[in-house]
Amino acid sequence: MELGGGIANYEVETRGFTAFISESLLQPLVAMPAGMDRGTIVQHLSEMLKCIWEHLLRRIDFARRLTDDPIELSAREEHPVKAIGWAARDQSGVLSPFKFSRRATGINDVTFKVLYCGICHTDLHSIKNDWGMSKYPLVPGHEVVGIVTKVGSKVQKFKVGDKVGVGCMVGACHSCNNCARNLENYCPKMLLTYNSTYYDGTPTYGGYSNIMVANEHFVIRWPDNLPLDVGAPLLCAGITIYSPLKYYGLNKPDMHVGVVGLGGLGHLAVKFAKAFRVKVTVISTSPGKRSEAIEHLGADSFLISTYLDQMQAASNTLDGIIDTVSAVHPLLPLLNLLKCDGKLVLVGAPGKPLELPVFPLLSGRKIVAGSAIGGIKETQEMIDLAARNKITADVEVIPIDYVNRAMERLAKADVKYRFVIDIGKTLKDA
Repeated sequence: MELGGGIANYEVETRGFTAFISESLLQPLVAMPAGMDRGTIVQHLSEMLKCIWEHLLRRIDFARRLTDDPIELSAREEHPVKAIGWAARDQSGVLSPFKFSRRATGINDVTFKVLYCGICHTDLHSIKNDWGMSKYPLVPGHEVVGIVTKVGSKVQKFKVGDKVGVGCMVGACHSCNNCARNLENYCPKMLLTYNSTYYDGTPTYGGYSNIMVANEHFVIRWPDNLPLDVGAPLLCAGITIYSPLKYYGLNKPDMHVGVVGLGGLGHLAVKFAKAFRVKVTVISTSPGKRSEAIEHLGADSFLISTYLDQMQAASNTLDGIIDTVSAVHPLLPLLNLLKCDGKLVLVGAPGKPLELPVFPLLSGRKIVAGSAIGGIKETQEMIDLAARNKITADVEVIPIDYVNRAMERLAKADVKYRFVIDIGKTLKDA
């Protein structure tokens, strides 16, 4: 039924419900044959009452919609703290201003004013429902930084005025084996910063918004010497690189590591690897990125993956490879670059399956592995290391009303290397 029909539609709906009761309950009862056993009657009554209950639920929803502004129907208040942000309403991915609400600050919560939020490639996939998991309206953003405005009574690590960040997750079970090992990112019940359902049954909304509320456990302490704007992308892109370098033992000095792709993830892979005093070779399909990789980012060498002579000359030279590419691409040329016992670690998320040749794995005892962000303890460790080593993302800071254009450019890889939204200065003017 169309929204906004007013009292006339409500009266029509009411008359329809009266007829429904007569048809679904009274008439069948009259029509029941004499002598029908009690069990059959109870079964019929149960089925009829179920139908009536479902119809009542639909009427309740109908009546609720009559009192709502249709434009703001999806933004119905669920919590007491009013918030504003930008949301996608459908898989067109178009973002627009959105009014919603945040929960009140709980005893273990930290509330903060959002100042900056990085744009991740995951945001682009999510607003367009590329992975078939998006729930609308969807407020993206999981590289969120700002200033604490309120803390719960049991919060111990933060106080009002502190700089903080929230990355990709805001909840976990805290009881599984992965949580016990500080790997909340692999918890089966991990809750994403956006596009998840929180414990109270309401949707989680991300950092393209003016305010965030998160449990203290999932809030990152922000070093004073790490700028918020260029540091924000570290909460996703940074930990996505740092964690596999460390876990797979590719952070040892004098090792030789390849980085496939020189984008938002790849440029940070070079920076973190060099901080570990690792020799770095960038592998790319774009010859024009050579000077950027070596002169600006400090890579030691550069390979063009489509130049067979270069790739063959570099065979069996790499201890490991961090593959950041999120498009379908061949793995065989990369496997040939690895030494015996070498590791190819995938951190990009292609939309289609990749072909994996087995013989190169067998002949060199090579490993193909994956990695997804990192736990909270490791994320804090990464942020602290970045501050000590002055590792930041190369960013283009944009106003919130440029976000749709930024998504178009991101889809074309037209950014060096991450977009960051200036939430604090521009969201209020949107």
